[in-house]
Amino acid sequence: MSELVKLLVEELVTDKDAVKIDQTRSGEYEVIKIIVAEEDKGRIIGKNGKIAKSIRALARVSAIKQGKKVLVEIV
Repeated sequence: MSELVKLLVEELVTDKDAVKIDQTRSGEYEVIKIIVAEEDKGRIIGKNGKIAKSIRALARVSAIKQGKKVLVEIV
């Protein structure tokens, strides 16, 4: 799951070296935190949050296929 999110995020940002994905477990959820350079946060969030919603939806679909629940946070 985190590999999918990292692949998506790296294609959107200008500073690929600053991309960091942390995956932790919180109760029944896998929590994926996306950490990018400050100037790339807008690219990840998108207009009205559309890109962030899309990333979350793709991660959710991947998690459902694995029988898990996921939360995606942009830090």
